[in-house]
Amino acid sequence: MHQDLFQSPDYYQLDELLTEEHKLVRTSVREWVKKAVTPVIDDYCQRAAFPNHILQGLGEQGCFGPTIPVEYGGGGLDYISYGLMMQELERGDSGVRSTASVQGSLVMHPIFTYGSEEQKSRFLPKMATGEIMGCFGLTEPDFGSNPAGMLTYFDDDGDHILLNGSKMWISNAPFADIALVWAKDPEGRVRGVIVERGMEGFTTPETHNKWSLRASATGELVMDNVRIPKTNILPEAFGLKAPLSCLSSARYGIAWGAIGAAMDCYDTALRYSRERVQFGRPIGGFQLIQKKLAEMITEITKAQLLNWRLGVLRNNNTATPEQISMAKRNACETATHIAREARQILGAMGISGEYPIMRHMMNLESVLTYEGTHEIHLLITGMDITGQNAFS
Repeated sequence: MHQDLFQSPDYYQLDELLTEEHKLVRTSVREWVKKAVTPVIDDYCQRAAFPNHILQGLGEQGCFGPTIPVEYGGGGLDYISYGLMMQELERGDSGVRSTASVQGSLVMHPIFTYGSEEQKSRFLPKMATGEIMGCFGLTEPDFGSNPAGMLTYFDDDGDHILLNGSKMWISNAPFADIALVWAKDPEGRVRGVIVERGMEGFTTPETHNKWSLRASATGELVMDNVRIPKTNILPEAFGLKAPLSCLSSARYGIAWGAIGAAMDCYDTALRYSRERVQFGRPIGGFQLIQKKLAEMITEITKAQLLNWRLGVLRNNNTATPEQISMAKRNACETATHIAREARQILGAMGISGEYPIMRHMMNLESVLTYEGTHEIHLLITGMDITGQNAFS
């Protein structure tokens, strides 16, 4: 069983910028990850299975919808607390953080923001505990970076609608109790619809043969004339702005989470460099190894500062989607590079399941792509600073 010896890097003493509540939240989730996630996650990854038994613990830790108000079952926490939670979860595994991100940012957030009072009261408290799990259906087989082209639609059927279409690459889909599906109404407007497991014509086939996020449950959403009450439509969500706002919330969590994975790779490589002896001394004494480690801690520190500042802006409700895009892209690029450099420091042992680096490295290839690819986020920043739209 893997022994978790992780020590968090804090080269610029960022803890001085955190409140006692922030540090308490981080410590609680970190200790839970050490007890519940890292001892088992490599085995689940090797078997390409999701550790369903951790869902209750994620709920007990408050990782589902931590920023949702207490009256709806959430933690009522600020966005820096949320970011630290995601950092610690992804330090354990990207798939575990994905499960929490989808539940909180992509399902609970839109129900709270765009849902009716009945929808909030019915779903949010049970989602906060993990009793009800959700997934988010936006990406389609032919429409990923261009969600405006979605083909999923619904027709009017009196007090109900008839929903048709398919979504793919959906985290949590195989076990989700509800799916928040984005579809076009008869007028062509994008709307959010809560689809419940058990509704006739609704299936969630699992996606297999993944080399990345192997310990995460991924699937499709297939809707074949699913008859859904109109009370399951989010009343305040009209147009693509609604699902894109959900993506901004999720991308914020990814910015923190990816750096958690980078921190774990760095910590593992640093410890290994002190223990691995070649040519009569620890390899950490060689210039090329020190170069890699020094660059790693520099990039981690820069990302930590960027994320903290973004958290302050988000707490003040002044963070823009473009700023969130920059942080998401930066974190994913930084973490992916650090994972690869850490793997090289460990040499052949870097590909072994005895260490977490190769698992992080494979996971981060997905994190680099989902919730907006590296290239899309570059273009978002480019459009913001130039005023020119390169998408069309």
